[in-house]
Amino acid sequence: MANSVECIVIGAGVIGLAVARGLAKSGREVLVIDSADDIGKGISGRSSEVIHAGLYYPKNSLKAELCIRGRRFLYDYLKEKDIPHKIVRKLVVAVTDDEVKALKDLHARAVGFAIKLESMSAERARVLEPKLQCAAALLSPATGIFDSHAYLAALRTDAEDAGATFAFQTPFRSARATGMSFHVKTGLGKAADTIQGLVLVNAAGMNAQSVASRIQQVPEKTIPARHLSKGSYFSFAEPAPFSHLIYPLPSADGLGIHFTMDMAGQGRFGPDTEWVDEANYDVDPQKREAFYQAIATYFPTLRARSLKPAYAGVRAKVQGPGEPPADFIIHGAKEHGLRGLVNLYGIESPGLTASLAIADYVVALCKL
Repeated sequence: MANSVECIVIGAGVIGLAVARGLAKSGREVLVIDSADDIGKGISGRSSEVIHAGLYYPKNSLKAELCIRGRRFLYDYLKEKDIPHKIVRKLVVAVTDDEVKALKDLHARAVGFAIKLESMSAERARVLEPKLQCAAALLSPATGIFDSHAYLAALRTDAEDAGATFAFQTPFRSARATGMSFHVKTGLGKAADTIQGLVLVNAAGMNAQSVASRIQQVPEKTIPARHLSKGSYFSFAEPAPFSHLIYPLPSADGLGIHFTMDMAGQGRFGPDTEWVDEANYDVDPQKREAFYQAIATYFPTLRARSLKPAYAGVRAKVQGPGEPPADFIIHGAKEHGLRGLVNLYGIESPGLTASLAIADYVVALCKL
């Protein structure tokens, strides 16, 4: 490994890959380090693979801005690279009459962002989805699904074609700013190494707070608390019951247990919300009853035995249980005082959809 490089990116998840691609394509020398043995081994590899339209997020938030812009970038990129994807559209449903006002409020917010939605009655929704039960619905025509693993691979290829290099099984240990550069210690034991770089991007996902705390001179007050939210998924062991994605109204903790599908048409439900202290990816089969109860509110003919444990993901949030949803946090020199350093925190959903727009945002902060 070289002793010096212009830009060091910590993390080979979707954000690290997109940032590395953006930096390399702008002519910068880039090294990506990750403790795992390959790309996408953390949060990025365990998503629902949904392309979000951007209707849930507050006005003037980074989530709204970067999701809407990133969704356009993503569709263009998937088409350019011939990565499997499909616009399947989404129905957001008010299950009861009491939820209809909240659905209308969601519609009004989306209109403010110029996001196209179609309001429809229960009868109209049932024409589209005969097995669906609801009081009203919103149709999102821009929502899609895609092969996220092929997307990650394409980002890596683009980055490498532009000159970026990757060092796997290379954990970050610490860093300190000295003058105009950063001295970054990596590796374990006798394999430890020190690399010097002008730019340092902390895209470490679940470990972003830990990484930031080991960068000398980063003020502790700028590092937000980390809260881990585990979400489990159950597959549907029958032909997919819906041709659209089906989402209940969102809650403070997430988007509810919704129906999605993969590119092969396999249906699945999830995620739920379970606050955990450490990441683990086991799916508890005993959760099936709770899933059944939640899903049956909009899919009343569901049979519980059709739900099979599938997989789980973990989101690194910057808000805890019962707290209002928080925005992405992207800190440059303005926030922490260190020229050339970018720290990213709480890049959860819609981070996958927003990834190319997030990369542009970070690359702009990396200009020296």
